[in-house]
Amino acid sequence: MDVVNPMVRRMQQEARDDPDGFWAKEAERLPWFKKWDTVFDWTPPTFRWFSGAETNLAWNCLDRHVAAGRSGHGALIGVNELGERRTYTYGQLLREVERVAAALRGMGVGKGDRVTVYMPTMPEAIILMLAVVRIGAIHSVVFAGFGAGALGERIRLSGSKAVFAADVTWRKGKTVDLKGIVDNALSGGGHAVEKVVVLQRQPDGCPMEAGRDITWDEFLTGGAGHDTTHVPMEANEPAFILATSGTTAAPKLAVHVHGGYQVGIHSTGQWVMDLRPDDVWWSTSDIGWIVGHSYIVYAPLLAGATTIAFEGSIDHPGPEAFYKIIEDNIVTGIFTSPTAVRLMMRYGEEAAKGVDLTSLTRVLCAGETLNPPAWEWLQKKLLEDRIPVIDHMWQTETGGPVFGNPYGVALLPIKPGSAGIPMPGWDVEIVDDDGKPVGPGVKGIVVIKRPFPSMLPTIWGDPDRYERDYWGKLPGVYYTGDAAEYDEDGYFWFSGRADEIIKIAGHRIGTVEVETAFLRHPAVAEAGCTGRPDELRGEVISAFVVLKAGNEPSEELEAELLATVRKELGPVAVIADCNFVSMLPKTRSGKIMRRVFKAVVLGKDIGDVSTIEDEGSVEDAREAWALMVKEMGGDAPT
Repeated sequence: MDVVNPMVRRMQQEARDDPDGFWAKEAERLPWFKKWDTVFDWTPPTFRWFSGAETNLAWNCLDRHVAAGRSGHGALIGVNELGERRTYTYGQLLREVERVAAALRGMGVGKGDRVTVYMPTMPEAIILMLAVVRIGAIHSVVFAGFGAGALGERIRLSGSKAVFAADVTWRKGKTVDLKGIVDNALSGGGHAVEKVVVLQRQPDGCPMEAGRDITWDEFLTGGAGHDTTHVPMEANEPAFILATSGTTAAPKLAVHVHGGYQVGIHSTGQWVMDLRPDDVWWSTSDIGWIVGHSYIVYAPLLAGATTIAFEGSIDHPGPEAFYKIIEDNIVTGIFTSPTAVRLMMRYGEEAAKGVDLTSLTRVLCAGETLNPPAWEWLQKKLLEDRIPVIDHMWQTETGGPVFGNPYGVALLPIKPGSAGIPMPGWDVEIVDDDGKPVGPGVKGIVVIKRPFPSMLPTIWGDPDRYERDYWGKLPGVYYTGDAAEYDEDGYFWFSGRADEIIKIAGHRIGTVEVETAFLRHPAVAEAGCTGRPDELRGEVISAFVVLKAGNEPSEELEAELLATVRKELGPVAVIADCNFVSMLPKTRSGKIMRRVFKAVVLGKDIGDVSTIEDEGSVEDAREAWALMVKEMGGDAPT
């Protein structure tokens, strides 16, 4: 019996049978200044969606809602860990965006110019993003937590003529000097930056470079008398560029365009998240990531919802802060990461005691696999099975969800640990290393056979790399780099990145599967794994484990953990060493940096860690590994 709702199956089939007709119908749910000449043009690997159409992503987010009489409806709520709160209706937000659009023009920024945004998740940053898109310029948002090297590289790669920064941000009660990082990033030269605009929040201000730096107020004053109107954009012209993170190579600047991007995120926002005009939506991400672009800023505003922008740490000054934001703002939907779920799980459900969470109707997770133990805690213990907790999967490059549970169409049975089914219009397949399709229950590499509207059409300034990295690894398909298998119902189960699959005596096992098995033990808060060479089996597993508060490492506990993993996965999961650490190395978007473990156990250079959340986690892993080696007699085990 097919567990997938017939309506969902019909949508999938319709998209397969007539993809152009399917996407034309989806596109028509949004207004256009001029309709397209063709729906889809594809000369692999390059493609264009809605060629000849004219639109503007920012106009569709704001102006059309105001024109429809929704000027007084809530659009944006800005909250930070200091407890400050600001609200904007659609009419107010449009006026602010128009004011910044005029100021950008007053500064000489026009269509096609790039602007780097190095600001936290705050209203002014979102207003700036919308204003840049409104005038046909291109924003490049850099997470306000990257160091000077990473920021400087992204500024140079984008060719930005202006940088916008806040002087400081706050994280866990500490003040972070953003302006100093900007100064260091620009000190090496080799960039095209003419102006740095600084939003000063500290009463004493910050050092300013004469002739280059101006304050936010001076910037706004410069817009007097300049045009505030939007620029009609051809559907395939860029709206923004965003660097992918977490690799050892130079970052890739993914391009997303006005037309296809908005159609893709608007459709998936409704199918997967059920985004509606009456929602108060909180995505706990940061605007520096694609989740922040798509589901803090653009998709909620396209839907006419109220979106929350939160600056800071969700557990500061205490874990109850997260729940109080839900209660105080009557939040109806949340999009968060498995990392955040595991963080709140460490505090326990007691942190939510006495807080009213009944406004919530669903919780969405993405970023990494939502391990079943974390899902069970959130779904059953915290939320008491009242609402669904839904996992889904996508990438910076895809703009919006590829896999998910189509809650907005019909909620399917939830299988904990699965990312769900392919969304309509995504033509996906699992193949082996030679590109041949595999059947159910067989691990392989996920590929995309046909472009989706919100997919990146190129890498900024490097089309050859785009072709090589995405379309050149396996003939004729887009290579996601993610490993997965699917079951008899068509649900996809992700194992990690393809290069993170561990091969033990001919058996392929995903790092996510091993980490999930560790999480089955009640003492484990988080786990990260990697494979390392083994003369007999090819590879074995090195595990790095974070314990919950109140638990201490011991030989007895280690034996319990190994028994738990063996019970879950069988004897194939050979754990060669279990290293106890206080934190895992993660990117600032919450992904575990398993390549750090690999480098540590192999004694190799860690590589670029500019995207890492806390560099102390690398030292932690090194020390734990060194201690284990010492206990084994001084030589790394083989």
